[in-house]
Amino acid sequence: MGTKLKNIGLVGLGMVAGVIAMGTQLDAMAQKNAAGTPLPLEELRQLSEVFGLIKSDYVEPVDDKKLLTEAISGMVSSLDPHSAYLDKKAFKELREGTQGKFVGLGIEVGMEDGYVKVISPIEDSPAYRAGIKAGDLITRLDSTPVKGMTLDEAVKRMRGEPNTKITLTIARKDEDKPIIITITRQEIRVQSVKAKIVEPGYAWLRVSQFQEPTVDDMAKKIATLYAQDPNLKGLVLDLRNDPGGVLPGAIGVSAAFLPKDVVVTSTNGQLPDSKASFYARREFYASRSVGDPLAKLPEALKKIPMVVLVNSGSASASEIVAGALQDYKRATIMGTQTFGKGSVQTIRQLSADTAVKLTTARYYTPNGRSIQAKGIVPDLMVDETADGDGLNGLRLREADLQKHLSNDKDKGPEVHAAVDELEEEQRLAALEKKRKPLEFGSKDDFQLTQALNHLKGLPVVLSKAKPEPKKEEPGINKPKTDPKAEPKNGDKK
Repeated sequence: MGTKLKNIGLVGLGMVAGVIAMGTQLDAMAQKNAAGTPLPLEELRQLSEVFGLIKSDYVEPVDDKKLLTEAISGMVSSLDPHSAYLDKKAFKELREGTQGKFVGLGIEVGMEDGYVKVISPIEDSPAYRAGIKAGDLITRLDSTPVKGMTLDEAVKRMRGEPNTKITLTIARKDEDKPIIITITRQEIRVQSVKAKIVEPGYAWLRVSQFQEPTVDDMAKKIATLYAQDPNLKGLVLDLRNDPGGVLPGAIGVSAAFLPKDVVVTSTNGQLPDSKASFYARREFYASRSVGDPLAKLPEALKKIPMVVLVNSGSASASEIVAGALQDYKRATIMGTQTFGKGSVQTIRQLSADTAVKLTTARYYTPNGRSIQAKGIVPDLMVDETADGDGLNGLRLREADLQKHLSNDKDKGPEVHAAVDELEEEQRLAALEKKRKPLEFGSKDDFQLTQALNHLKGLPVVLSKAKPEPKKEEPGINKPKTDPKAEPKNGDKK
């Protein structure tokens, strides 16, 4: 399909050039688009006229390539929030993200009081070797103050070409003076999977993003967990703030806990290739050149009691995993309603350095539920903290995005529990500012504590917030309830 689309793209560009050169001759050409319908000649004439006007009348000369590239970009981005034209830089960043590697310093970061806070340095990275520590606040990048930057802007500055240098100014607790460290950027290998025994008999497994190495990394982490404690009684799979990633990663993570050969997810779109089902089999999550990374996992993993933690930052591939484990009643889904990105983006390469990321299908759970613009509703609604869901409850979700793709299984009006009152927003922002950033998997992780309580049969503190209304569809499993759960403040659910 990539070659076919490339040819279509070349025909399209040639056609625009033909409009400019030949004008009314298009009427006699009887051109047709890929779907076999006549091309909109009047609109193409307008496009050529606008192109000509810009070339002749704009205040300063504009490069032809820039105009055409921007036209392509605008055309694709007008479709939905996730379709995009990828220029050289964007295409490179996309490949780095899915491969689990990038060029940078090797630190996991967040924002605190307007500064970049180091959550943790990646082991054996340039930052780790330079002595960067968790909790450090980065106040300057080279000579530029960090205050006023967004986190994305700061991250882009810290990334760059291999073997280039950047100087960080760091404020460290218990140090009177700023620390200045110069670090040389190198290629960093990201570990998307973390795991540990949180207490005897219970393990925590976190997937922060679904990348090409994720299934292999997860298998290694699980093997280590069972080596430390062969008699595990419960497992918490943490998918909070996991934005998704590659589909094989989601299939592999699901397959580790589900029976072999069951459907994990299905897709449906306009192309015949987009109508497909994906199964818990090696060929759907591992390349042909390698063996099955899940083959040597303990059999007990298929039956161990599980809780899956999700929130409004859990999207795409993480929603596929949560939906599959929920439909098969393999795990209890806990947390808050997920983001709702249930659409498939396919990368169609246009040149050696550019591509189009195009939405080509919707994702469905094994029972046929559409994830798009709705997400996964947890079986047990649990806030991020004992005081409430903080700013997590104010995050935009897929259904809040302009031009979002609709949920084709739910034709009713979209209902949202969005908080839009300024007073409430300010209250939550003030509360969040006073609270130190949450470290998932720590002893202060309220949702993890509730997950462990559920696995042990102890009471769970449920959220007072109500999820979006859920329509019952034929063949859809109803959410499970926790008979031992205790709603907050004595309210009965």
